[in-house]
Amino acid sequence: QVQLVESGGGLVQAGDSLRLSCAASGRAFSSYAMAWFRQAPGKERESVAAITWSGSNTYYADSVKGRFTISRDNAKNTVYLQMNSLKPEDTAVYYCAARSGGYGRPPKASEFGSWGQGTQVTVSS
Repeated sequence: QVQLVESGGGLVQAGDSLRLSCAASGRAFSSYAMAWFRQAPGKERESVAAITWSGSNTYYADSVKGRFTISRDNAKNTVYLQMNSLKPEDTAVYYCAARSGGYGRPPKASEFGSWGQGTQVTVSS
């Protein structure tokens, strides 16, 4: 398994940007597909974005397409989520997740075996 630690969350205003980072430790990070999920109070955890081990394929939820960008740096064992034009409905705890192999479309939380502790993103109107 891989250990994951997220950072970069915070309180911002609508229209602002944030970049989340997820640092991984453990073996073979470059072989893992990575994803960002989020969970708002009273709602189910939902997939936001995902990226294959090579970075050649990505997935985005319709609600974030054109605003969020997922990327990874395998040399740094880190995956990023650049979030632009943030909206109040983006408010949630954001989680980084990893799995060996690919992922479904949309990615499902049950597919991922390694999770970070989460980072809070709050967008005020």
